[in-house]
Amino acid sequence: MGNCFICDKHAGMVETAGVMIYEDDYVYVGHIDRNGKPNYLGHLIIDLKRHVPSLADMTMDEASAFGVIMAKVSRALKESENAEHIYSVVSGDAVPHLHMHLIARYPHTPREHWGPFEVYDWEHAPFGDNREVVKLCTRLRTYLEET
Repeated sequence: MGNCFICDKHAGMVETAGVMIYEDDYVYVGHIDRNGKPNYLGHLIIDLKRHVPSLADMTMDEASAFGVIMAKVSRALKESENAEHIYSVVSGDAVPHLHMHLIARYPHTPREHWGPFEVYDWEHAPFGDNREVVKLCTRLRTYLEET
């Protein structure tokens, strides 16, 4: 697929932060990459591996895999990382390849910073470098393998 960031990422042409959290025939789960800026720890991406633009374009097998991993990874963020809430966002405006953002909200986040991208603005939000992202991804992958 020409000029698709997600397709290029899965072809190994784009390097991103962290390590693989989960992968099967249909989906790939990893951590957001902010191009060298500190990453909000717990902002994950679920990519559909096949290039389709929207939720409506999935096969039923893809939809099943996507829904199941969305629930499992959300539970992993809550139980492994102590997130109190998980935001999910599917937009497709910037990158027309189906992917879902899962963003953890952690305890003590002030109400004015509730929201999938508002959590970034809290002065005590958990940000980290790639080393910390790799540790988080590894904890989540281990959690998923053990449950």
